[in-house]
Amino acid sequence: MSRFSRINLLLVALVVIIVAAPLVLGLGRGEEPFSGADAQAETGITEVAPAYEPWFSSLFEPPSGEVESGLFALQAALGAGVLGYCFGVVRTRRRLQGERDDVEDPTPPESDRAA
Repeated sequence: MSRFSRINLLLVALVVIIVAAPLVLGLGRGEEPFSGADAQAETGITEVAPAYEPWFSSLFEPPSGEVESGLFALQAALGAGVLGYCFGVVRTRRRLQGERDDVEDPTPPESDRAA
């Protein structure tokens, strides 16, 4: 087994452990398991200042948590696609620039020119 295959297997195992650990340890048991930062912030604000009124409300309220999660995943996928495209463009430009630099200059060096 090559060195890179072992590293890949270790990375996959690490991801599985990171994903499974909270579920196995029961960290998601509660009223809202794995609630997002917005829900936790709202809970904290109502504990500190019960009379607080939000400045505005959302323009679109998803019908369920699953739809909200799906939209968030779609947003993350689109962002990753744009970022990957940008990295690909930069890499291709550098590779093409390197190939252009490797091509010999058609003008002869100073010493070979006739005076």
